Amino acid sequence: MISKFFKKLSQDYIEILNDDEYYDITIEVDNDGVVAHITLPNISPEIFQIILEYIYGGVISLNEHEPLEILKVLTAADELLLQELIDHLQKYLIENKPEWIGQHFELTHRTSFQSNSLLELQQFCTGFMAKSPEKIFKSLDFTSLPENSLISLIKRDDLQMREIEIWEHVLKWGLAQNPTLIPEPNTWSDNDFKTMENTLQHCLPLIRFFSLSSADFFQKVRPYKKILKHQLYEELLGSYLDYNNEPSNNILLPRHRNIDGIINSNIVNLNIASLISRWIDKKDIESKYAYTRELYLPYKFKLLLRGSSDGFTPKKFHELCDNIPYTVTFIKIKGTEEIIGGYNPLIWKSHHNAEYGKTKDSFIFSFKSKNDFKDPILSHVNNTDYAVGYHNRSGPSFNDDICLVVKEKNDSKSYDFNKCMQSSYEKKIRDTEDEFLINNYEIFQITKKDST
Repeated sequence: MISKFFKKLSQDYIEILNDDEYYDITIEVDNDGVVAHITLPNISPEIFQIILEYIYGGVISLNEHEPLEILKVLTAADELLLQELIDHLQKYLIENKPEWIGQHFELTHRTSFQSNSLLELQQFCTGFMAKSPEKIFKSLDFTSLPENSLISLIKRDDLQMREIEIWEHVLKWGLAQNPTLIPEPNTWSDNDFKTMENTLQHCLPLIRFFSLSSADFFQKVRPYKKILKHQLYEELLGSYLDYNNEPSNNILLPRHRNIDGIINSNIVNLNIASLISRWIDKKDIESKYAYTRELYLPYKFKLLLRGSSDGFTPKKFHELCDNIPYTVTFIKIKGTEEIIGGYNPLIWKSHHNAEYGKTKDSFIFSFKSKNDFKDPILSHVNNTDYAVGYHNRSGPSFNDDICLVVKEKNDSKSYDFNKCMQSSYEKKIRDTEDEFLINNYEIFQITKKDST
């Protein structure tokens, strides 16, 4: 691969000429007996020769050089402020040598954070760490990370670590920056806490403390409460003790964990699947902070029906979903971002006349949208005799509270009478009882992840 550059050479010459540092390698320019020296102690003659080929000919042949050599050329180009070459070499390494970067990650990562000009390589390294943090942490000394590298990592929504592990790593990093501190916080003085607070001042706002379980909060955060802002600590404490406490608007949401095999949905995401799982297992049901907690995913959601591919008829619903227990229905309402649905622990079945299933464990719900799950409505059944309804002309029916129906006596027709009217459940899940159309709907059976 031979690349040619010409556009910015004049600018780069000027920047080299104006460099006022003095080094061991010099370029001499004689102007009326005045000799200017530019010294480059960190650049070997071999690497400088490659740079000279770029400077004088606007040409660089990367295929002739090993990745390590290219990384050294990149470092030299950064020192010489050759931005066009810097951008090109970063892109080349990322696009053509990702495996080499993974094998030599510590060197590449350390090099990238030596200069603010290497942002593209920095971002690639941070993304690499976010996807495989455990693997990377084994290959380098985590506590030796520069602060800007640590911050760029823990600020990412896609960092694939449990929040309590992130907190523990940040604490470990902070202790390493203060080797005189004893690791046991119960021995610290107020000055020790202040020292640690100052060390971690840019990291603490990036920790998703509200994602932690009550046990993790009590055992692993409470001992360090003096390094947290008083208001933050009080709200954290209130989130575990008072279910009626209102969350503030600046709470960071749980990180996006890449957990394959949980749910394949066109309507909802893992955050909503996590909330549904909490409600099924009756965890944090009343807490207004449930959406902030770390993802709770003990179940797999096995797709039984998707309207956009299987159709919107009662006949298809009964063919695919009858006699299967523990199902969750998600309905995307047409013309809005609104999602409604319900959980049925019983089976579904077809019946020519109305029949009802009795259970105390069903519930219905609504979300403003796929990505707005801060204020969901959860409504438990309060008339257990009419928790779910069965009819050959209806789809998943939670009595009149959620009902998808065909008016004609033809179960092959698409649903044309859909409604939400409060009847057997404690709360209304929509502001209106008007009929609505369906954009899509999905029905899943839930099973424990460890079940076969």
